[in-house]
Amino acid sequence: MQTVLGINGITGKLLANELIRRGHKVRGISRRPFPGAWEHVTADAMDAAQLKTALQGSEVVYFCLGLEYKLKIWQRDWLPLVEGVIVACLEINAKLVFLDNVYMYGLVKGVMTEETPMNPSSKKGEVRKAVAEKLLDAFKNRGLRGCIARSADFYGPDCEKSMLTSTVFENIAKGKSAQLLGNPDTLHDFTYTEDIAKSMATLGLDNRSDGQVWHLPTAQNTMTGKEMVAAISQAMGKPNKLQPLGNTMVSFLGLFIPILREVREMMYQYNHDYRFSSAKYERVFGDLAPMDYLEGVKQTSAFYGGR
Repeated sequence: MQTVLGINGITGKLLANELIRRGHKVRGISRRPFPGAWEHVTADAMDAAQLKTALQGSEVVYFCLGLEYKLKIWQRDWLPLVEGVIVACLEINAKLVFLDNVYMYGLVKGVMTEETPMNPSSKKGEVRKAVAEKLLDAFKNRGLRGCIARSADFYGPDCEKSMLTSTVFENIAKGKSAQLLGNPDTLHDFTYTEDIAKSMATLGLDNRSDGQVWHLPTAQNTMTGKEMVAAISQAMGKPNKLQPLGNTMVSFLGLFIPILREVREMMYQYNHDYRFSSAKYERVFGDLAPMDYLEGVKQTSAFYGGR
């Protein structure tokens, strides 16, 4: 049994479908019912008893859960949540594949790789560093089988939590100005959601992944924010209009928009080049060529432009 914890998010749903396509039986877990071509169990992952029951019989557990994007909630809940999943996986002898982000690296001059030191530039990054350290310790010292699957910022069709969705793709589809965080002349990598699903499945099913951090396949024909907006506008046949949201504007809008209050400490990611290498994954597994940005933009634009 392949179990997707947090199946109701875009990565969880795509991963479940990919595992089914590869011929595996899949169980999905979320707090609310989420029907599909999988067995579904309703459970609260913060409840140890519910979690253990929901995970029974799992060979591999794919952690695709997210928490509300609030620092206080992250500081309160991330470590207990991850510890609970580790304990449950150890009890049932399941492998754990944990979907991670890059916050723990902080501001990186150059390209992020699996060898980049964890040096967070934000309080949220400090939380994610502690989570990564807990997982790596469990792999090394507690007998947990598994790996960390690390992604750049997401993008793709039906990806509501991507930073590009509501302010760029949806705005352009409506003929409005794209609102882009930070400096539009900096380079920024994004990982295509279908590539996340396909590569996470590989990591779960191939024991060569165990005990390591893996950067998920991400294209290297990186564009600046300005170039990305132009490509999306062209793909949708809409005017190329861009409204950058710098630090001052984000701070002001944060007075009225809670999510922007939470984004302020992460602005370093959008004011400097954000480069992400998946060369290690591609070299070891070689099963997936990352989605080219222009093709990814075309497919994502078709989804949002056609809604």
